[in-house]
Amino acid sequence: MAAVIEVEKKKLKKPPLTISYLGDRGLRQPAKRVAKIDGDLRDLVRKMLQTMYSEDGIGLAAPQVAVNKQLLVVDADPENAAAPPLVLINPKITRYSKELATGQEGCLSIPGVYLDVVRPTAIEVSFKDEAGRPGKLKVDDLVARVIQHEMDHLTGIMFVDRVENAIALNQELQKHGFSARDVKKAK
Repeated sequence: MAAVIEVEKKKLKKPPLTISYLGDRGLRQPAKRVAKIDGDLRDLVRKMLQTMYSEDGIGLAAPQVAVNKQLLVVDADPENAAAPPLVLINPKITRYSKELATGQEGCLSIPGVYLDVVRPTAIEVSFKDEAGRPGKLKVDDLVARVIQHEMDHLTGIMFVDRVENAIALNQELQKHGFSARDVKKAK
């Protein structure tokens, strides 16, 4: 499937969208399903990709840029111009592996904070792409982790909600000017 949207993988001096930070109430709202995939939505995808690349991210969910829609973009290989980014609209994880792994995560909405999170190592996800075509992916390792991380944003969960080491969490948040009061333990 060829991508409908082509975006140069480069940093812009002024990214088109503003990223919301931990503590912003919009990050805690469940995102609404995308009803219509049209030019406006593709324009939003383009701006999300440009913003993600500008901020050195490998994933970005619409709620992070104050858009309450079930939409995320992922590019686990941002240095490779030939590797197209993933655009997942109304994504749904249909299968999780039993195998779990601990990996360090960060988030554009909590800059500077990197902590360990336990997640399934592989997932299967169904979605629509930016042309409205249904898709299904089986992914593992980094791509599986990034998709799970971004999909958490669609339900108002942030990666810090999944961190088990409370001492490290509080130290990192404090060091980077964030409040532990904004963490909501994930169930």
